[in-house]
Amino acid sequence: MELPIPNLCFTLFFFLFLATTNASLFREYIGAENNVKFSDVPINQDVEFHFILSFAIDYDTSSSPSPTNGKFNVFWETENLTPTQVSSIKSKNSNVKVAMSLGGDSVEGGSAYFDPSSADSWVSNAVSSLTNIIKEYNLDGIDIDYEHFKTDPETFADCIGRVIKTLKANGVISFASIAPFDDDQVQSHYMALWKSYGNLIDYVNFQFYAYDKGTSVDQFIDYFNKQSANYNGGKVLVSFISDGSGGLSPNDGFFTACHRLKSQQKLDGIFVWSADDSMGNGFPYEKQSQALLAIP
Repeated sequence: MELPIPNLCFTLFFFLFLATTNASLFREYIGAENNVKFSDVPINQDVEFHFILSFAIDYDTSSSPSPTNGKFNVFWETENLTPTQVSSIKSKNSNVKVAMSLGGDSVEGGSAYFDPSSADSWVSNAVSSLTNIIKEYNLDGIDIDYEHFKTDPETFADCIGRVIKTLKANGVISFASIAPFDDDQVQSHYMALWKSYGNLIDYVNFQFYAYDKGTSVDQFIDYFNKQSANYNGGKVLVSFISDGSGGLSPNDGFFTACHRLKSQQKLDGIFVWSADDSMGNGFPYEKQSQALLAIP
């Protein structure tokens, strides 16, 4: 018996939906250091691919940057990573989305602090300034990567949580992620955010490369299980740093660890810091990461 057209359409939509939502996720930070282009980075069509522009920071752009209480400015390289280039890479690759990361480690040689003058004004300014950047660049999501703080964890959780909630409610973004690492101050802030707003956070870009260089496969798995417990119920992504300066490197067993996690159905995705550093060696580990994720 032939399916009626409406049922056939629903069936096709359902399988397309499954194909999209079950796709393995690869994410790469881009724009903090070199003049790398989106088109330089290899994109496997069988994975969901997120570029993460690095960084938007709530500091001014003067010669002596200072906090602007939630008024974000673009600090990523803008010669090649333009709104036009964002639209171009997305139009040529239906599996590509583009986000921007907020904060980062430093700005113009100094630490980039989370430093609100007041919570309410910071949230209002952040929602307004981020909305403008997101619409100008045709972005899909945000990533939270503050690493230095001049406020308590509860204020950080309140401010960041309200911004994510408002941007999602307004239809400005479709996903949000956080990028913590294993440091007591950092973890106290992000785990407070997770406790209050974890239901709104889609991915945890845990910086496993912040662990000591020479991390073993077994240590890496232990670290992953620990952070999966800390961010219980979240999609904790594994990661490596392109220059091999920390954590478990691709040359020393990173992909062995990934295969082990994949066999346990724990591998939700991989992210890399960063395209800028990978550009010089031809992105071999980006290709290998995506090929691994594309395996059913």
